[in-house]
Amino acid sequence: MNPTPNPMRRRWLAVLAHAPRDALQRHAERSLPGHAFEPMRPPETGLAMVRGRIGGGGDRFNLGEATLTRCVVRLRTTTGQTTIGVGYRLGRDTERVCWMAQFDALLQQAQHQADLLRAVIEPLQAAIDEARGLQQARTDTSRVRFFTLDPTVAP
Repeated sequence: MNPTPNPMRRRWLAVLAHAPRDALQRHAERSLPGHAFEPMRPPETGLAMVRGRIGGGGDRFNLGEATLTRCVVRLRTTTGQTTIGVGYRLGRDTERVCWMAQFDALLQQAQHQADLLRAVIEPLQAAIDEARGLQQARTDTSRVRFFTLDPTVAP
């Protein structure tokens, strides 16, 4: 049975996946100790087929393989509540996907969610937005704007 998609969970998983590693590490060192996480699927690295579509919407084709690391953890609280957290990311950073899975498990628990959204996810989102803004500013300096000249208009 496939659980109902949760847009909030989708958002925080995207933030965790795109967060700068050093910022994610700082938050993990502050927020994750003291919780009893059990590895269900320890971090493992493998390959995933990357597919594309001709023209963006046409027939599918295999673009190539990409390295992917994943991790699944279980968190049991003292009250007996159990949540399962997942972490998937391109690359080979096993420590990072463990942090992602642990944060995912904690964020699914109501008693931790509001605090973690405010203290972890929002600052990580701000760091991502800042990095994207800097990249956009660097890209804009080299942008070439093409226009069509009308041959009937004399210079």
